[in-house]
Amino acid sequence: MLYLELLIQGLVYGCMYAVIAVGLTLVYGLLRILHVAHAGLFALGAYLGLLITNWSGSLVLGLLVSALVVGLAGMLLYRLCYQPILDRPPYVALIASIGLFIAMEEIFRLIFGPYGLTYKVPPLQAKVLILGVNLRQAEVGLVLMAVVLLGGLSYLSQKTRIGVAWRATVDDPQMARAFGVDTIKVRYLNFFIGSSLAAVAGVFVSLLSNVVEPTMGGVPSYKALAIIVLGGLGNVKGTLIASLVLGVVEAFGTIYIGKLLDRDAIAFALLIVILMIRPQGLFARQ
Repeated sequence: MLYLELLIQGLVYGCMYAVIAVGLTLVYGLLRILHVAHAGLFALGAYLGLLITNWSGSLVLGLLVSALVVGLAGMLLYRLCYQPILDRPPYVALIASIGLFIAMEEIFRLIFGPYGLTYKVPPLQAKVLILGVNLRQAEVGLVLMAVVLLGGLSYLSQKTRIGVAWRATVDDPQMARAFGVDTIKVRYLNFFIGSSLAAVAGVFVSLLSNVVEPTMGGVPSYKALAIIVLGGLGNVKGTLIASLVLGVVEAFGTIYIGKLLDRDAIAFALLIVILMIRPQGLFARQ
């Protein structure tokens, strides 16, 4: 029973990591940019979800407003920050992204204060018994939301004209433009979807911990960076598998090596070990 409980908890956290990391993977796959400011959008989504839910009493409204606003914020960030420097070396965009993340943390601290905000009445906290394991409704909702969102993203990319244009832009932007694909719109769509996923993940993380604070995006985003490296940079399927693997390894690691490493350190220990064995990541593209 202990192993089953650890496995389920690991899969829950793996789903959370997947929703965060897929947005990073989409941006890297399209622009070859490590989008560190994604962490700031994650925290912005958590703040908006909490404020709207406390104001309206509706978590659904909080999720929708958060996903929409943060998606538009991601598009604006691309237009103002990344688009003007796409012709520069990749480290320029990386430095700009790190600066944006730090600036966003300070803005959140100025606007919302240095201390965490909490839900007046935390939603989805009732217990649900699944396979003999007690889970909160928020954990079950996180898994279901991850399956729906990532399944919808898979359908969009594989079965629609938008998805064809998307994949063509990733594989060969110049050829895609030659065949009439509007690569600018594809990039905006990419940032909207990735940022919206970050917002949804932020809301559910805030439900699990019942706290939203300016620096909450730091650790999840660093883990997401580790995940996209493990999954093979730009590989969405690899990112999903690496997310679940990391969640399960963390869950079991807290039992067996918890006295040596905390949960967050386990992720980076796994990254170091795997990169020593396979520097290109587990599922790197040819």
